[in-house]
Amino acid sequence: MRRTISAPGWNAWGCSPRFGGAGSTQGPWSASGGTRLSLRGRTGLFGGTFNPIHTGHLRVAEEALRQFGLREVVFVPTGQPPHRAVDEGVSGEARYMMVSLAVDEQPGFAVSRIEVDCGPCYTVDTVAAMKEEHPEGVAYIVGADIFARIETWHEWPRLLTSCPFIVAPRPGVPATTFRRPPFDQGELFFLEMPLIGVSSSEIRRRYREGRPIAGMIPEAVDRWIRAHGLYGVAPCDAGG
Repeated sequence: MRRTISAPGWNAWGCSPRFGGAGSTQGPWSASGGTRLSLRGRTGLFGGTFNPIHTGHLRVAEEALRQFGLREVVFVPTGQPPHRAVDEGVSGEARYMMVSLAVDEQPGFAVSRIEVDCGPCYTVDTVAAMKEEHPEGVAYIVGADIFARIETWHEWPRLLTSCPFIVAPRPGVPATTFRRPPFDQGELFFLEMPLIGVSSSEIRRRYREGRPIAGMIPEAVDRWIRAHGLYGVAPCDAGG
């Protein structure tokens, strides 16, 4: 069982500013007693549907890379999630292409086809396979809202102890969520960053309603979405 420490938090995590926050010199905190140096040189795995990928995802990856000294961040778009259909039926290949466009020529970022090519697969198996590819070690990057439901994931006890987790703040999920079982079995680290005010569901809604999305997704991704008529956009509509 891990050792739980009294650790600094941030306003974004619903913690008192006196335990950290803006201007804190203590940096990203670990609920397991580890330090950010224990992740240095590892590869970050950032899984998700990315339907579509947006600037919030990129910001999380940038902060994980910087705050923990990761070797690189590998985005892992899902192919066909085994537990549910992908909203609007956007294929794994299409979402892989959008992620590829978003990370193209960005230092420290890469994208993997491992889940796109394998069909329905589980995160626990992806992590095991990626650990074989990356002997330097891996850490899994995840939003707090998704991670809070880890007990619904396939073979979650094995997953929780398979690698460290880097958790990004999300609205309505305080850090105290993770200071109780079953999270006491894992090695958890928390990003120090503001809450991200953009979501894939909001972007899809904006496309359907013809509302602006400037600044919410990379321009190359926006062009690809319009060229292929995703999210209710007329194909080849290059408008704003």
